[in-house]
Amino acid sequence: MKINGNAIRPGNIIQHNNRLWVAVKTQHTQPGKGGAYLQVELKDIRDGTKLNERFRSSESVERVRLDEKEYQYLYEEGDAVALMDQETFEQIHLSKELLGDSLPFLKDGMTITVVSHEGEIVGAELPETVVMEIVEAEPVVKGQTASSSYKPAILENGVRIMVPPHIGAGTKVVVNTADGSYMERAKE
Repeated sequence: MKINGNAIRPGNIIQHNNRLWVAVKTQHTQPGKGGAYLQVELKDIRDGTKLNERFRSSESVERVRLDEKEYQYLYEEGDAVALMDQETFEQIHLSKELLGDSLPFLKDGMTITVVSHEGEIVGAELPETVVMEIVEAEPVVKGQTASSSYKPAILENGVRIMVPPHIGAGTKVVVNTADGSYMERAKE
């Protein structure tokens, strides 16, 4: 679908220079001399490289729609993960690179959203949060009552995160899969 160059919004996916890009930031600029333009920060969907581009209202760009489908995580195999389509029970293998930093948070049976464009898989997303158990936490330092103080802890998957002082080993916590940060204590 063709759209006007100044109609690009953050989150839009466009095809530019034969690559797929997601618009990260946009800023309308009207210089004193010459026509107005839209300054857009683009990020390549496949390899994450960034690009700053200017689009005038007279230009048109191809806006792309991506297909999303939910799969269930089954197991790891080498540098790939096996996923199963929940409707047809068909299995696919997906490169671990597509999961990026959220890979350690994969759990058996977890639902993963696979993003594709014209049949080619371009990304995969885990749920925003996951419940993990703390297996090791440093003891609280007496007198450390500042509300912003955090201590290191190790999750059941071996990932090290920072948690509040009242969290101890054996406690289940909610973790953000995007950056691996502590969100809250899990509700039982």
